[in-house]
Amino acid sequence: MAALSSLRFAWNAARPLTRTLATASPTLAGSLPEAVQLLQSQPSHYAIASIVGKKLIVTPRDLVTVPRLKDVHVGDLLQLNAIEEVGSREYTLRGDPYLPEKVVSVTATVVEHTKGSMERIVKFKRRKGYKKTIKHKQTYTRLRINDIVIPSSS
Repeated sequence: MAALSSLRFAWNAARPLTRTLATASPTLAGSLPEAVQLLQSQPSHYAIASIVGKKLIVTPRDLVTVPRLKDVHVGDLLQLNAIEEVGSREYTLRGDPYLPEKVVSVTATVVEHTKGSMERIVKFKRRKGYKKTIKHKQTYTRLRINDIVIPSSS
């Protein structure tokens, strides 16, 4: 119950109700190098990457399934350059709209090209005896996220 009593609720016009710890105060970095240094001090990181138009939260060693990438082959190494946010348990760095490539580097390896489950599409017209069934499998590409590197800005 002591943990619940240490929470306080703050009213904000943009967000109606937010919950914050009474003892925790946010650490704000004054510049980009300070923010990068704070992120580097953390043990694990995540990134929000835009892959084929989808925003995905990725961490190292994740297996991500995206719609088929036609110009890549199994084993190819991809550099993800549309990174919207990178963070850790305590700190977050957001781009506007994307972070520059000198701040964060996320690489992925193409693991396989695969197909999804069989989908059946049934078209019919009532009372006419017309019925048509279309079957297809959607193609996908699987990516393994290798690492999220935050180089030191010196």
